[in-house]
Amino acid sequence: MARNNRKVVPESREMLKKMQYEIAAEFGLYGSHYGGGADTEFGSELGALGGSGGRSSYLGHLSSRDNGSVGGEITKRLVKQAEQTLF
Repeated sequence: MARNNRKVVPESREMLKKMQYEIAAEFGLYGSHYGGGADTEFGSELGALGGSGGRSSYLGHLSSRDNGSVGGEITKRLVKQAEQTLF
């Protein structure tokens, strides 16, 4: 079965990417590999660290559970926002 990860609203890509990095920072998933902390104030800037300063954007040190928890939290927050908008 082919997977279709096409975004319904392509403009949402950047917002989702920002949310992903902010939640990962809140969960403390970047640690010493990305500047030593889970400072959520700068969570949206973590994506900019990918190729700068000799750091790789590869996050192979993260477990599937950690990555899944970020995805689950994104889903929870998006559902909550949609419910607040509808009601």
